[in-house]
Amino acid sequence: MKQAGIILDRDGTLIDVVRDEELGVISVAFHPDQLRLLPGVLDGLATLRNAGYRFAIATNQPAPAKGQFSADAVKRTNDALVRLLADAGISIDALEVCMHHPTGGAGGDPKLVTDCDCRKPKAGLLRQAAQHAHFDLARSWMIGDSSADVLAANAAGAHSALVFSRERCELCPLRAGPSVGPELHAARFDELAQRIVEKCGVVC
Repeated sequence: MKQAGIILDRDGTLIDVVRDEELGVISVAFHPDQLRLLPGVLDGLATLRNAGYRFAIATNQPAPAKGQFSADAVKRTNDALVRLLADAGISIDALEVCMHHPTGGAGGDPKLVTDCDCRKPKAGLLRQAAQHAHFDLARSWMIGDSSADVLAANAAGAHSALVFSRERCELCPLRAGPSVGPELHAARFDELAQRIVEKCGVVC
């Protein structure tokens, strides 16, 4: 029987970006040692788990197509994240990754350079996650940190929620109008989780 689920973005939603002050570079995590859960993530996941939700992750990871780091690095880091969450009592039922990119980059894997159907803001990645985790998309939420996550949720027929601080107004998808405006948003994951539970528990 299909159930209500939470489909989670990875970078900027569950874990922080990696900042190298010496090189002046900001990137996504590509090694287990770089995993840093964002404030409120574990408490928020526990709130949603206790309300009856199950979890999946759907993440765009185009670095292998761009030649930035390998597909093995992506898998190793994702596996470590799943273990980290499991150690905290949070089970992930499915983890879906899109490593494609429409233009790629120097040194990238040419097999991954394609205009795919899975890369958010398209719905493919969310549909894969829902299929593998046995989620009813109409009763499930996509939690992310960008307009691509909202658009993917809309395309897949899921509810949408953003972890997004208004201090990031230069990037704020909330300014772009109702087409990319989420149903719920909050500056911290735990605050957003509480709003989802208050809105509908597991029955949306």
